[in-house]
Amino acid sequence: MSDEFKIFPVGVIRKTDTAVRIDIAEKYAEALLGLEGFSHIVVLYWFHKNDTPKDRKILKVHPRANPKNPLTGVFATHSPKRPNLIAISICEITSIEGNIIYIDRIDALDGTPVIDIKCYIPSTRPNTNIRVPDWIS
Repeated sequence: MSDEFKIFPVGVIRKTDTAVRIDIAEKYAEALLGLEGFSHIVVLYWFHKNDTPKDRKILKVHPRANPKNPLTGVFATHSPKRPNLIAISICEITSIEGNIIYIDRIDALDGTPVIDIKCYIPSTRPNTNIRVPDWIS
């Protein structure tokens, strides 16, 4: 197994006061074929503002940046500070125009690099027996 992998952006998130969109790089526009048949997508993006050696070494945080929450390992949180700065969100598609995907919302900054998009297919696994820590509420 390789110690390193190359990940490159396929697009960028753009946010204004009135719209949220993902601008897909022109060379990947053909990859959007058929996406209009889905209502939602899974967006993987890079926490580029936290890409520092110091932030990549942070392994424990207070979830939701709230010191009242217990110190927790980053793999048990959605913290943007982690060894690999990959984020994931499920977004509703509002429209697709050319190589631009308009979405309802995303917890990312304007200019955030998108590293992949996947169509969202609801799981057939029943959602019983799911548990979460108390700080999730």
